[in-house]
Amino acid sequence: MIKSASQLTLQSILKLDAVTCAAMGALLALASAPVAALTQIGAPLLFWAGLFLFPVAGFMFACAQMRRVPMWATGLVVVGNGLWVLVSLALPLAGLIAPNALGWLFLVGQAVVVLMITAQEWRAVQRQPLAT
Repeated sequence: MIKSASQLTLQSILKLDAVTCAAMGALLALASAPVAALTQIGAPLLFWAGLFLFPVAGFMFACAQMRRVPMWATGLVVVGNGLWVLVSLALPLAGLIAPNALGWLFLVGQAVVVLMITAQEWRAVQRQPLAT
C-alpha cells in the first residue's frame, strides 16, 4: 500500500529532499550555460548554486539515515529550504538578476517544489518525537 504524503516519515521526506536537491545541483552545475541561455539567469550564479546543493543534499541524506533526526538538524533543513525559496524570489524582485518569462517560471516552479517538500518535513516533525 502506498502511503499518502501526510503519512510519510521524516526520513522518507528528507531522502526525497536530498534526491531533488542533488538532481537540481547536477542540472545547475553541469548545464549552467544551457539553463542560463534559456532563462536569462547568469551561468555563474546557476553553477555555484548547483555546487552549493551537493553538500546540502549530503547533509539531508545523512539525516535521513538516522533513526531519530535531531531537532537542530531538522530545523536547519527547514530554515535552509525557506532561505532558498526567499533568495530565489528576492534576487529578481530586487533587480539583482533579470530572468525572462521562462526564468521566472523556473524560479517560481522550483521554489514551489521546495516549499511543498519543506511543508511535508515540518508536518512530519510535528508527528514524531525528535532527539535533542
